[in-house]
Amino acid sequence: MPIFITYASYSQDGVKGMLKKPVDRTAPVRALLKKVGGKLLGFYMTTGENDVVVISEAPDGTDAVAVGMAVASSGAVSKVHTVRAWKAKDFVAVTKKAAKLTGAYAPPGK
Repeated sequence: MPIFITYASYSQDGVKGMLKKPVDRTAPVRALLKKVGGKLLGFYMTTGENDVVVISEAPDGTDAVAVGMAVASSGAVSKVHTVRAWKAKDFVAVTKKAAKLTGAYAPPGK
């Protein structure tokens, strides 16, 4: 199953909710992923540009993005960014495809 990494930042309302009722938010995220046939691999609170990093498996990208959209619609987060991740050994297939395409793209103006 494809792996996805989702970065999110809490909105002001989300932070207020966390302070009003401090709880571990892992279970709700796990349950949401389960609804789309996915699996939570990691849930981390972080500092810096993002407040949350979620590592998950989902049947495809539409499922991973839909989960992020559902969370964003709650107003608890101000931004959600989901990217596809590959294990290094699995990414070799992607680079082999790219190698076959090298030179096939003509950049603008050339």
